[in-house]
Amino acid sequence: WGLHLSAADTMGSRHFPARTVLFEKESNGVTYRVPALLYLPCVAKLLAFAEERLSADDAHANLLVLRRGTIYGSYVEWEDMRVLETATLQHHRSMNPCPLYDEFTGTLFLFFITVLGRTPEAYQIITGQNVTRLCCVTSADQGLSWSTATDLTQQVIGGAIKDWATFALGPGHGIQLRSGRLLVPAYSYHIDCKECFGQLCKTTPHSFTFYSDDHGRGWRFGEFIPNLQTGECQLVSVDEEDGSNVLYCNARSPLGFRVQALSTDDGAVFNGGQLVQRLVEPPHGCHGSVIGFPAPFVYLPAAAAGSHHEPAEPEEGCPTPGHHGHARGITSVRGDPVATPRPAAFFQAPTWVLYSHPTSSISRVNMGVHLSTFPRDVESWTEPWVIYEGPSAYSDLAYMELPYNEASISGGPAIAFACLYENGTRSPYEQISFSMFTLHDVLQNIPLTATVPQRDRGPPRRRKWGRRSCLIS
Repeated sequence: WGLHLSAADTMGSRHFPARTVLFEKESNGVTYRVPALLYLPCVAKLLAFAEERLSADDAHANLLVLRRGTIYGSYVEWEDMRVLETATLQHHRSMNPCPLYDEFTGTLFLFFITVLGRTPEAYQIITGQNVTRLCCVTSADQGLSWSTATDLTQQVIGGAIKDWATFALGPGHGIQLRSGRLLVPAYSYHIDCKECFGQLCKTTPHSFTFYSDDHGRGWRFGEFIPNLQTGECQLVSVDEEDGSNVLYCNARSPLGFRVQALSTDDGAVFNGGQLVQRLVEPPHGCHGSVIGFPAPFVYLPAAAAGSHHEPAEPEEGCPTPGHHGHARGITSVRGDPVATPRPAAFFQAPTWVLYSHPTSSISRVNMGVHLSTFPRDVESWTEPWVIYEGPSAYSDLAYMELPYNEASISGGPAIAFACLYENGTRSPYEQISFSMFTLHDVLQNIPLTATVPQRDRGPPRRRKWGRRSCLIS
């Protein structure tokens, strides 16, 4: 099993990235659903997880499976599928894989939920009888071997679970912040009212995070996104040019559009959610993925306009957790030799965000990726580049810096992405496919028409790309 990274065709033509099928529905009905993808930069490994189900039905989920890929330049070689035998709890089915990696300790975590027997989520929501558990396995060898499962439900959620009709994770990757904090995206159906003649009246879904500040020894959960209905979600740590940082959450919603929310305390509390009308949801919504990466340019201060900047040298070794070298100094200016030398300025490369999701508001079809260069603004999203035409549903993204020059103007590492997504010809649940593409491909294939408002005043304006030297990778 291998995949070559293909460069984009000429500007304006329809282009779909190369696709490798990693999991495929079997003739006996066994179906693979709910992809999760994690990239380990230190060893150039990709980990592709999924649920193995007896049928496509949520109630027929069974076990979790894994395929490991090794990146060789622009080629990925995939190992055979393995069942994660230890990621189980007796009499429960395992669901919603959520992997994350602690770059400080080298520990790989796989969080997941287990649900008693064949109890559907809808039954738990209607009755308020929660039979879901929070579980985790770990690996110290990049996913070759795994610990036995730990049931964290009582230790982490405790008595609060009596107010949760059910809950789930992600699905898809979790993240680590520079501080070392580990974050697992999650959502719960909160029981709002239990009165009506003993029947459950009302539940509302809310996204939140589980987090650890001691490398996974202890976990806590943060507060719910307070206002709009939010469900399956993912997180990005977003740096801004002024040195500030926010935690960005992008969540599934039944409201016809995605919902985003920001946290200024690394996920313990979220501000109110906002509808993102540029990112549509099909009826009942669908899971989507977000991944952050440092903007691929060297800043040109107004005083240095027209001066020549050398591209920043790529950093060696393992990048800072979760950020892959966001903070960069300004490179030296070579201008008029008699000009007064200026002290080197320093700025924080802002985080751009890539988002994957079906692009239709009618049904789960046409997997697309959108780009935002200023994610706190709900109007900042581009139109999509459709990377798969046809039925498609859940997806998970990864960001990579590939050490080769084919699509890198600067000669440094090429910014690339991988997308693991459900797809098929008649139904979205026939296959889980893997595609890889560069930021260069993304910029060639999406219309860059998003507007970015001025931070403090005035109407929205178009992003002035020319103000910066874009070292497109």
